[in-house]
Formats: sequence, structure tokens, C-alpha cells
Amino acid sequence: MGLNGAEIVFNPSATVAGLSEHLWRIEQPAYAVANGYFLGAINRVGPEAPSRDKDEVLTADLDLDMISEVRKTWQFSRDRRPDMYGDLVKA
Repeated sequence: MGLNGAEIVFNPSATVAGLSEHLWRIEQPAYAVANGYFLGAINRVGPEAPSRDKDEVLTADLDLDMISEVRKTWQFSRDRRPDMYGDLVKA
């Protein structure tokens, strides 16, 4: 999606407390950095024992101009070869 110009991607998820939650917290920012976009990482809604006791909504102001600046500086996409992805994405 970043290669096609996406500036923000929403990733709904349903992780649970424990190992998968730890990986989720690592994976989300890593995807955003590697693909050069903002990422809205949405997890399940509602309380979940033992560590969740309330719903929460977070908001943030996003400077979309930062995306092109970061893409030019870090250039993660420069060395990608999307022409080679064909076999990986065949249905």
C-alpha cells in the first residue's frame, strides 16, 4: 500500500494479552516505518480480564507532509522490487 502512495493504513486486529500482544506492539510501528505511512492499529473493543477494564479512544493530529520527507530521507522503498512480487501475490 505504501508503494501505491498510501499515507495512512488502518489495521484492525484481535490480539489478546500475552505473547501475541507483545508482538503486535512491535509489528505495528515496524510496518509503518518500513512502508512509510501512518498506521492506525485498532485492537478489540471492550474490557478483557485480567488487564483490560475500560474502552478507550485515542486521537492524534497527523502531519501528512512528514510522509514525503521521511520517504525521501530513509528511502526504504527505493530498493524494493515490486516487479518480483508476482509469484508471492498470486491467488
